[in-house]
Amino acid sequence: MSKIISIGTGVPAYSYTQDEVLHFLQRIYACSPEEYRKLKFLYHHSGIEHRYSVIPDYGLPAPEWTFYAPTENLEPFPSLEKRMEWYGQNAPGLAVGAIRSCLEGVEDPSRVTHLITVSCTGMSAPGLDLAVMEAMNLPTSIFRSSVNFMGCYAAIHALKWADAVCRSEPGSRVLIVCVELCTLHFQSEATPDNISSGLLFADGAAAVLVTPDEDARKGFKLEHFHSEVALQGKGDMAWDLSSTGFRMTLSSYIPDLLEADFATLVKKALDKAGLGIPDIDHWCIHPGGRRILETIARSLHLEERQLEPSYNVMRDYGNMSSPTILFVLKEIAARLGDATGEYIFGAAFGPGLTMETFIATAV
Repeated sequence: MSKIISIGTGVPAYSYTQDEVLHFLQRIYACSPEEYRKLKFLYHHSGIEHRYSVIPDYGLPAPEWTFYAPTENLEPFPSLEKRMEWYGQNAPGLAVGAIRSCLEGVEDPSRVTHLITVSCTGMSAPGLDLAVMEAMNLPTSIFRSSVNFMGCYAAIHALKWADAVCRSEPGSRVLIVCVELCTLHFQSEATPDNISSGLLFADGAAAVLVTPDEDARKGFKLEHFHSEVALQGKGDMAWDLSSTGFRMTLSSYIPDLLEADFATLVKKALDKAGLGIPDIDHWCIHPGGRRILETIARSLHLEERQLEPSYNVMRDYGNMSSPTILFVLKEIAARLGDATGEYIFGAAFGPGLTMETFIATAV
C-alpha cells in the first residue's frame, strides 16, 4: 500500500467574482436583455463565488487587455499557438508553487524518486515535467511521466499509478503535480457548451507526495481504487483540440447519467473494500458543478453537510479540472486534524464518461 504524506495547492494571481466574469461574457456574447437575465440566473445559482485565472483581462477595460484583442468580437481570436505560449509561460510556475507548498518542511526535493505531471489544458515537448524538474532542481535521473488529457478524474489516475510504484519500489518518493489553465480556452461562440464552460472552469494547481506505507509519517493510506466507464455518456463529456483552443462538450444530461450509475459504482467500490456507505466518514467528491453535487447527494442519500468540503472548494475556486479533488482532500485533512482511523471515499468524473474512485484511511 501507499500513503499520501502531504498536499500543496496554488492559484494564479488574478481572482474574479462571478459577477466580473458575467460582465465580461455579457459584452462578448452581446446578450439581449432576456438572454442576459438567463445568464445572470445561471451565474448566481452556480454555487461559485470566486475563480482564479492566469489571464488579467477579465477584470480590465478592453484597451488594457493582453490576451484577447481589444475588439467587440475579440477578433483576431487567440490561436491555439498563443494559448499554448501562455500555458508554457504560466503553468510551470503555478506547478512549482504547489510543489513547494507540498514539500516544504516535509521532504527534501533531492529525495524525490518519481515525478508525475498531470494536465489536460496544455502540451509541449519538452514539457511541464522537464520544466518542473529544472525549476525544483530535482535529480536529472528522476523517473518522469505524464497523465495528459484525462480531465477532471486524472488526479485519481495519477494516485493509482503512484500507488503501484510504491508497492513495487521500496523507498519511493512519488511527487504528483496537477496544473490546469482552463481559462485559456474560453470560446466566444454563445453555445450551451461554451456557456457552461465559461460558468464553471478556473485555473489552479495541486501537488501530493506519495510514499510506501511503511513511512511512519501521518497521512492518508491509499487502500482501494475502482473505476467504471459509462459508455452511454461518452458523447456527453468530451475535450477536443481546435485551431482556437481546446473545446469542451458538457451536456446537461451528465447529472442524469451520474444519478443512474453513481450509486452502483460506489457499491462496487465499497464491496471490494468490505465496506458500506455508513462506514465512510468523509466524502471527497469532485465538485464538477452544483447539479452534480446535488445529484450525488440524492443518489447516495447524503445530507448536504456531508459534501461541505466539495461545496466550499467549488464556491471559492470553481472547477479547476484535475487539481480540484486534491483541494477537497486538503480541506478534509484540515478538518481531520490529528484524528486517525477515519475512512475517506473520493470520486471524480471526466470524458468517457469515466468515473474514478479511491478509498483512503487517515493514519
